[in-house]
Amino acid sequence: MNSQPISRRTVLRGLGTAVALPWLEAMAPVAAVAGQAPSKSPLRMAFFYVPNGVHMPAWKPEKTGTGFDLPAILQPLAKHKDNLLVISGLAQDKGRANGDGPGDHARALGSFLTGAQPFKTDGANIRLGVSVDQVAAEHVGKHTRLPSLELGIDRGPQSGNCDSGYSCVYSANISWRNETMPMSKEINPRLVFERLFGGDSDESSSTGSAAARRRKYRLSVLDYVDEDARRLAQRLGSADKRKLDEYMTAVRDIETRITRLETPTERPRSSAAAPSYPRPTGIPTDYQQHVRLMADLLALAFQGDVTRVATFMFANEGSNRSYSFIDVPEGHHDLSHHGNDDAKQAKIQKINTFHTQLFGYFLDRLASVKEGDGTILDHSMIVYGSGIGDGNRHNHDDLPVLLVGKGNGTIRSGRHIEYDQETPMNNLYLSMLERVGIAREKLGDSNGRLSNLDS
Repeated sequence: MNSQPISRRTVLRGLGTAVALPWLEAMAPVAAVAGQAPSKSPLRMAFFYVPNGVHMPAWKPEKTGTGFDLPAILQPLAKHKDNLLVISGLAQDKGRANGDGPGDHARALGSFLTGAQPFKTDGANIRLGVSVDQVAAEHVGKHTRLPSLELGIDRGPQSGNCDSGYSCVYSANISWRNETMPMSKEINPRLVFERLFGGDSDESSSTGSAAARRRKYRLSVLDYVDEDARRLAQRLGSADKRKLDEYMTAVRDIETRITRLETPTERPRSSAAAPSYPRPTGIPTDYQQHVRLMADLLALAFQGDVTRVATFMFANEGSNRSYSFIDVPEGHHDLSHHGNDDAKQAKIQKINTFHTQLFGYFLDRLASVKEGDGTILDHSMIVYGSGIGDGNRHNHDDLPVLLVGKGNGTIRSGRHIEYDQETPMNNLYLSMLERVGIAREKLGDSNGRLSNLDS
């Protein structure tokens, strides 16, 4: 009751440090003081990508509407069923050859958020199209310190031939600012953390030295903003003080985990049964820890309204990563060409289920944070899927797609919706853009908006 109104844009500052705040009750009265209605919680959107398709018989529900049962691959998301929209029937036609010959993996990722046909080249003359996340970032990015955030687990080469004459850039980048400029993803948790809490652009000259000093003397970003935080706490009510403390504790926990994981460890020996893959130095060697840490960073970015737009790649398209830690030592891509072999399909399903478990971890984080009249998950639109249906067929129709979150009350989730076959995937993106105030009539090969998302 003693809380004083504060701005949604308030940040805690220190040398080379800027810690954004979570939504607090004390922020709501600001608009009312000015004679305006309190603003809604910010609406976030994120796009999660998994490579090589999925085992569709264990993905697609048999029934439509609200009475559907979650198939095996989606079972890890059971606690979030009321926030799920399983969407069937969507296609990315530009993932198909359309006269360009082989190269389905490069086209699958290249077209996934753009709806555009990648220009087939392994040289510098790459050409694709703008992706939906960057359309959103251009519009809503002005409200946040970072217009968008591109995250991933595997770096991937940015040149050369990676898929039947297609440049590696198409297989490693899901986000495109324009038709010739991919937005490179960040895979190093430390660098993501510094981007989130390393200060504003006008402090860029001091940010690097401040970060180096923190690491040298084992200081936390919170040590730099402690005085600012104490002053702010004096203006907050008990509920907001508790929420601020929980948020700061989460920041410190993630920072500590990053520091701990940066300690060099011996890399396990590879074997013929476990295909090797490039692992840059300074990156966590444990895949599950890596994904969870990046997911925690994204959750913090949403919680502090550092950004409202993000992409997240579980692996590059065509990845042949071994999942020996879940008893699948073979390469992922090799298994995806299963030839209808039951044993291989069972292993693909195991990988797919593991990915949804990791995705569920991220949803848990968003659902656990109260914000205004709901949670961050209620105030989000999260797409999860792949640009390939069945990895053996390399088909680009009836893709595995989830839309998670209630979109600030504009999406009626808890359903399985099956649209007509060959409905453009980009119709979904136009519907999402409309919900963040972007009245765009065309994106890639879209031909309209999806109906029934809110009814």
